[in-house]
Amino acid sequence: MSRPLLITDCDEVLLHMVRHFRTWLDEAHDIDFTVGHPEVFTTMRRRSTGETPATDEMWALLGGFFPAEMGRQTLVPGAAEALARLSRAADVVVLTNLQDQCREPRLAQLAAHGIRHRVECNQGGKGEPVARLLDEYRPSVAAFVDDLGVHHRSVAEHAPHVHRLHMVSEPELAPHVPPAPFAHARIDDWGHAADWIADRFAAGQPAPAIKQEEAP
Repeated sequence: MSRPLLITDCDEVLLHMVRHFRTWLDEAHDIDFTVGHPEVFTTMRRRSTGETPATDEMWALLGGFFPAEMGRQTLVPGAAEALARLSRAADVVVLTNLQDQCREPRLAQLAAHGIRHRVECNQGGKGEPVARLLDEYRPSVAAFVDDLGVHHRSVAEHAPHVHRLHMVSEPELAPHVPPAPFAHARIDDWGHAADWIADRFAAGQPAPAIKQEEAP
């Protein structure tokens, strides 16, 4: 009999990122960055001019953080314990939106925090890679965890029977991010999240559909 499958994001789900990105921007680039805003990457300001970096500059700054500064990142409380618990009965895949060259650094980074599971890198929406993982694993039931609503919408489109959990683990950011309308639940701590996922795995039923009018 096939096992359940958990597909989880990494940044702001397993590892804190934006708080450490902010510190690095301050130290290395003389840039102020406000975390407590739902559109976090529009809040960068160069202290010398007060200007917001252009979009391509912002992407370049993110590229400078990954993978060179990944060692700054810290573990979200309870994440390692939750994955250890869930992996006793389920397969676990970390699906992270990083360039492919970051896969080995991410594997090593997670292993240093006691998390040793398959890592897949992705660019763009996560619905298609989730669907491919389902075709590969053929799980009895599956759950998906991510901090970004756009990915819950993508998974709802490509794999609607997957249970979708919206999690924003950064306390400075979470109050400013509304629940993702295409997720089945919003839980921002791993203690309660692990219970929610384990209950879905134990029930072994596909996720209920979310009607379009319920999730504009």
